[in-house]
Amino acid sequence: MDSVDLDVVKTALEWSRSGTCTLLATVVHTWGSAPRPVGSLMTIRADGHLKGSVSGGCIEDDLIRQVQSGSYRHTLPRILTYGMSADEAHRFGLPCGGTIKLVIETVSAASKLTELLAVIQRRQVATRELNFHTGEVRLAQGAHAQALSFDGHRLVTVHGPRYRLVIIGAAQVSRYVAAMAKSLDYHVIVCDPRDEYLGEWDVDDVELSREMPDDLILRLELDAHSAVLTLTHDPKLDDMALLEALKTPAFYVGAIGSRSNNRNRRDRLAMFDLSDSEIARLHGPVGMYIGARTPPEIAISILAEMTALRNGIPVLQTQALRAGPPPSAIPQDGGPVRRHRLPVPH
Repeated sequence: MDSVDLDVVKTALEWSRSGTCTLLATVVHTWGSAPRPVGSLMTIRADGHLKGSVSGGCIEDDLIRQVQSGSYRHTLPRILTYGMSADEAHRFGLPCGGTIKLVIETVSAASKLTELLAVIQRRQVATRELNFHTGEVRLAQGAHAQALSFDGHRLVTVHGPRYRLVIIGAAQVSRYVAAMAKSLDYHVIVCDPRDEYLGEWDVDDVELSREMPDDLILRLELDAHSAVLTLTHDPKLDDMALLEALKTPAFYVGAIGSRSNNRNRRDRLAMFDLSDSEIARLHGPVGMYIGARTPPEIAISILAEMTALRNGIPVLQTQALRAGPPPSAIPQDGGPVRRHRLPVPH
């Protein structure tokens, strides 16, 4: 769960506990272009105050008017659909004939948001099931479904902790990666036992650690909402982190360096207690190939690859480039050969 949706749940719980009628809206389906993805959350209280969003603003305005007029003061969930017609889509600012379906539920102690937050704060995953006909909520630890499913009878959502990014090394590229990762809602932890590097760190709202990298990785107990990135170019530091990170469920483990450095790194890792499948999880040379040359471009390529993996998108182009230079593209019509530019070693 990103910090925006986490704030929505916390706010809904706070408003409900104060005795104010509070609603929780979940985007359960979209057609065409939609401003917010499935699973987005928003909470509204009786006076029209809200947290989060389900659209660009027009749907929120309509919900505020209805809530302030006294609508939805009931206990059972309801379905709202916006944009069924072209006129309505235009009225609510939905592009290209887009349509959004929402489930609206009244927040109470029976919503089990307190229990849900407790699970998330323990950095665990929870599945929440809302019975659409009775309003009953069941909560179970673990991901027992896809991210969201709604069949008209049950709304099932999966909630997990905020994503973390552990960066080993506090040099120039790390600053750009950290700044961009913050905008993508990662909790960023920068580790560097070298005082001359960490002492010059100037990116705010980042957790700093002077621990040895392997000690930090062990202490954090990384989960599937975690990523590790080694950027020091120093095998003594990078390899220490990789030896521990590759054994964890972290969804991404990457190391900066050229293809030859990557081959040497994998050979070194194979000398320790790592299996072939664990070493194969390493992303190196790190990042998606975009012809990156400067530190900010390298940071973009790294976060692009991480984002693709988070969203379940294969990064085949990057994998192919790691194996070696791509073949020349020879047109079928006998035209000039187009040679691919190779990535500059990071």
